[in-house]
Amino acid sequence: MLRYTSRRILQMIPVLLGTTLLIYAMVFAMPGDPVTALFGDKPVNENVADQIRAEYNLDEPFIVQYLLFLKGLFVGDFGITFSGQPVIDVITRVFPTTIKLAFMALIFEMVFGIAIGVVAGIRKGKFFDSTVLMLSLVVIAIPTFVLGFVGQFVFGIELGWFPATARDASIGSLLMPAVVLAGVSLAYVIRLTRTSIVENLTADHVRTAKAKGLSGSRVTTVHVLRNSLIPVVTFLGADLGTLMGGAIVTENIFAVDGVGSALYDAILRSEGTTVVSIVTLLVIVYIFANLLVDLLYAVLDPRIRYA
Repeated sequence: MLRYTSRRILQMIPVLLGTTLLIYAMVFAMPGDPVTALFGDKPVNENVADQIRAEYNLDEPFIVQYLLFLKGLFVGDFGITFSGQPVIDVITRVFPTTIKLAFMALIFEMVFGIAIGVVAGIRKGKFFDSTVLMLSLVVIAIPTFVLGFVGQFVFGIELGWFPATARDASIGSLLMPAVVLAGVSLAYVIRLTRTSIVENLTADHVRTAKAKGLSGSRVTTVHVLRNSLIPVVTFLGADLGTLMGGAIVTENIFAVDGVGSALYDAILRSEGTTVVSIVTLLVIVYIFANLLVDLLYAVLDPRIRYA
């Protein structure tokens, strides 16, 4: 297991380098001059503009800027924003909130998605199964920003059950944004779990377990559910990175001071260093989440062994 983990971590290095290079190239190719944009409607002072470009290495060729970014990345120096604040300070301020929001959404879709999917799969073709399939399809079809605005208006403003905004980042104020963020993923988890349960209910090992006289609950939990969770765990592992990156819409709707808001503001100000630094950390989270999924395969399926 240790050897497999080490090999997987080494494989992540070229993935990380390639991803950061692609992201940096996309930011570098963005139209407009970020230094000129700092002056707004005022006349551009070329001497001051040249000093700013030199300070932020914007006068260097692309490859030099990228190598300087990598050097800072490996020593924990993410650069300085145009406002003079270290990027690492921005990251340490916003990342805990987004991580909390993403994990709340992940737990919500894990608990309710798997539970509802299991019941729907066991009751295939019945009223509950048909209702779940219809409602999950409706949720998938509705964009996240629509769910956010409807939830904010109905439950936050009209009914007053939850705060309409979540600036304090408390668990209570993040509950509604977490539900909205997990909405589409919850529907996919339900449908994926339901399909896996239906397939495994007719598998040979399940029929053998029933023939041996095992109780229905043991057959479901040990032989059906355990094998059905493999594709679900794969989806959840990939979804953790998606939740953190996709929080940009939800965080702006509910005024959450998180990664999404910081990334949106950095894009508007054309702060390439801040954008690349935040996205790079999101990529690292995504990569390690997938590593954890690979290790969980051996727990869920005893046929898988990492020698």
